[in-house]
Amino acid sequence: MTNEVLTIREMCDAHDVTPRTLRFYEAKELLFPIREGQKRLFTRRDRARLKLILKGKRFGFSLEEIRQLLDLYSDADNGRAQMVGTLHAYRHQLGVMQKQRDELLQIMSELEEQIDWTEREIGSME
Repeated sequence: MTNEVLTIREMCDAHDVTPRTLRFYEAKELLFPIREGQKRLFTRRDRARLKLILKGKRFGFSLEEIRQLLDLYSDADNGRAQMVGTLHAYRHQLGVMQKQRDELLQIMSELEEQIDWTEREIGSME
């Protein structure tokens, strides 16, 4: 399967996405399938790019951020620039997520305090 092309249905089945998703990524110029009339054939490169797109989305990156990372790839450096850029983006995103987690934990703590207070108030009314 390394050099063969996949149809849109095979691509959907392999990556658990819908045809609409693949067409959307193609329209956004994130994927570049071979077109044979109405038929779309996805190459090994498209499969690799889709994996990166899906991972990027899962990690909270916007499609524009994902595009920028994908565009860093160059055969000339064997993808090194893309990997360095991705590492930087991953570290930044992890920092953002850690901050969000800390804020969420603080809010949850405040909410627990309010629950305790409200339960005590209700109990004193009985």
